[in-house]
Amino acid sequence: MRVAMWSGPRNLSTAMMYAFGARRDFAVIDEPFYAAYLARTGLRHPMRDQILAAQPTDPNRVVANLLGTIPAEKPHFYQKHMTQHMIAGIPRDWLAQVTNVFLIRHPARVAASFSAKYDDPGLEDIGFVQQAELFDQLTAQGVTPLVIDSADIRRDPQAMLKRLCAAIDLPWDPAMLHWPVGGHPDDGVWAAHWYGAVHRSTGFAPAEGELPQLTAAQRALSDAAMPYYEKLKRHRL
Repeated sequence: MRVAMWSGPRNLSTAMMYAFGARRDFAVIDEPFYAAYLARTGLRHPMRDQILAAQPTDPNRVVANLLGTIPAEKPHFYQKHMTQHMIAGIPRDWLAQVTNVFLIRHPARVAASFSAKYDDPGLEDIGFVQQAELFDQLTAQGVTPLVIDSADIRRDPQAMLKRLCAAIDLPWDPAMLHWPVGGHPDDGVWAAHWYGAVHRSTGFAPAEGELPQLTAAQRALSDAAMPYYEKLKRHRL
């Protein structure tokens, strides 16, 4: 099984990669299209040069790796993908060959968290539009994609991960609830900038409280993303 998990940034995506990476039957890969995305956009993301040096910039090579031999001869392959990376020129036709799951988070939380790490983000930077496009692509192909909300996972990680495993016909493994402190060997090179909190963790953080207070710019970003979030939320597990 190849599980492609699609989310925007600051969306519990790294913790989910750690959860699947804690299973003995899964290999994992961290944002494999990141370098290809940076090479095409020219964006000056933190650690840009290191990312370009660490990954293939040819998206067709990335696809070949995703569909080729699973690393470490594991039976299953978890692929952590950022939807904002799926710009023009990045192939999407291979999605039909993997099990796709969409991981969503309330836009207010994404806007507040991402803005703390990245200056003046726009809607195209946080992946909500692209996530909805990918969802529509699969729906048009006759597939009903799975959707899981990060808030539901944090509220009850065991119950929601059990439901996810059942939905993709995967045996439950309680190892998914815990991982070693300090990160995963397959973290992307950008982990030093983005993964501080999850590196200090050994499991999922508790349920979140009230929505954060936003600046005017953050509120505008959250409002723009809200229709795309609500569209997918209607389909969540």
